[in-house]
Amino acid sequence: MDTSDRSSRRRLVLIAAGSVTTLVCGVGIYGLATGPHTPTSTPGTSPTITTSPSPSAPTTAKPSASGAPAVPPVARSADPEQFARNVATTLFAWDTTTGLLPLDYTSAILAVGDPSGAEQAGLATDVAAYLPSRTAWQDLRTYSTSQHLTIDSAYIPDQWGDAVAQAPEGQLAPGTVAYTIEGTRHRAGTWNGEPVTSAHKVEFTVFVVCAPTYDTCHLLRLSQLDNPLR
Repeated sequence: MDTSDRSSRRRLVLIAAGSVTTLVCGVGIYGLATGPHTPTSTPGTSPTITTSPSPSAPTTAKPSASGAPAVPPVARSADPEQFARNVATTLFAWDTTTGLLPLDYTSAILAVGDPSGAEQAGLATDVAAYLPSRTAWQDLRTYSTSQHLTIDSAYIPDQWGDAVAQAPEGQLAPGTVAYTIEGTRHRAGTWNGEPVTSAHKVEFTVFVVCAPTYDTCHLLRLSQLDNPLR
């Protein structure tokens, strides 16, 4: 095997498990046009809106499903762009050498999902598409693979503005917004005892809901990787 082939194989080791299942990208599939979420009330009582902790409330990591050290939680924020950036950073940050599993990283993202639970099943599917499968995770662990994201830009896409303009009154929860993230996914690992790295441009859209529906932002859904709103 020549040097070129070896280099190509090294890169493939780091990116082979990075493919995602195909999802149809469009605002309509994300279940967002359903209006503000109101928790179910007991018959005969007035509905009560349950708000999330204030932005200054401490956020602690929950124990992992595998018993390994917990995944750092998504940092809370009442600012939608900052929260979208926090979600993106956490979503792409994983390390196969810690004893954690993909489910542990999924749980960290779901912890900041919409408290109503209306989007939770869809969000779980979205997150799973960004993470290696458990089998791929075991393979990547043999190469001590880790990953992180650097963000180049975060912006509200024009397509989101069009969607909001066309949505009938009351179909989007107040404070719902989309941010498209552009950045670089970095992976590092070892090959035959030598360190190897790879970098790949990525873009995707994060759908969040903030004030006035909640006093701090929550994650609704994620677009397909590399198929964002523009």
